[in-house]
Amino acid sequence: MAQTAKPRRSVLYMPGSNARALEKAKTIAADGLIFDLEDAVAPDAKENARDQVVSAIQGGGYGLREIIVRVNGLNTSWGYHDLCAAAKSGAHAVLLPKVESADMVRAAEAILEAHDAPADLAIWCMMETPRGMLHAEDIADSSKRLGGFVMGTSDLAKDLHASHTRDRLPMITSLGLCLLAARAAKIAIIDGVHLDLQDDDGFAQSCQQGLELGFDGKTLIHPKTVAKANEIFAPSPEEVAWSRKIIDAHTEATAQGAGVVVVDGKLIENLHVENARRLVSLADAIEQMQQQAAG
Repeated sequence: MAQTAKPRRSVLYMPGSNARALEKAKTIAADGLIFDLEDAVAPDAKENARDQVVSAIQGGGYGLREIIVRVNGLNTSWGYHDLCAAAKSGAHAVLLPKVESADMVRAAEAILEAHDAPADLAIWCMMETPRGMLHAEDIADSSKRLGGFVMGTSDLAKDLHASHTRDRLPMITSLGLCLLAARAAKIAIIDGVHLDLQDDDGFAQSCQQGLELGFDGKTLIHPKTVAKANEIFAPSPEEVAWSRKIIDAHTEATAQGAGVVVVDGKLIENLHVENARRLVSLADAIEQMQQQAAG
């Protein structure tokens, strides 16, 4: 499921068992919302949470935000029924936990299709185990419904016996493997959460590192972090202006039969123009979301 330049700067987890949180999410400026039926929900609240999430999605009011339902694993007593409910919920995607193989994705896909899921309902994968890292390429290529990866760095650090450090050096190999697989498959990829809500500088540093590595955005656990993630993962006005400038110059040069053009002393080739178009498209989509929220 090839990705357009859709804003995914901030993707906020919301507990599916908390009806007030699901309602509040309509006012939060996150690009995406993960309605969580897994880790955030106690076992005795799973079924009620499922009903609440489906009802909230069908009730609407979330604007242009991307709505993703994180289901329980198929190895639990809730996973199958979560997928059945999500199939017709109106969500944009289902998020599978602890994906370790292409077969896990295809098993979920078979359930969704058996319950008449629309063709545009994407499957996203939590990438959060060592085995998942080693099979990232196969997972990324497993289904035409595959829409993206979400890094589960907390579980990953636990399984790796790794430390949470500011530079995240213990996880760089894992992050890189998933980035390579996602970009090769042309799917989205969202960075893991930053757990210390008191560490504003560390959060900003983590977002900046994620941007530089190539992530589309960051998963979040509190609304107060949305604005900073949106700021860091958005193209700057200067980047957008430069992108528009080189697109125009390259278009003019191409019309005159030239393959390259020099703009402000810099050689511009087609690869630069492709990235420029991506940034402009992303900026336009962000502006559309902001206008919709304001209007």
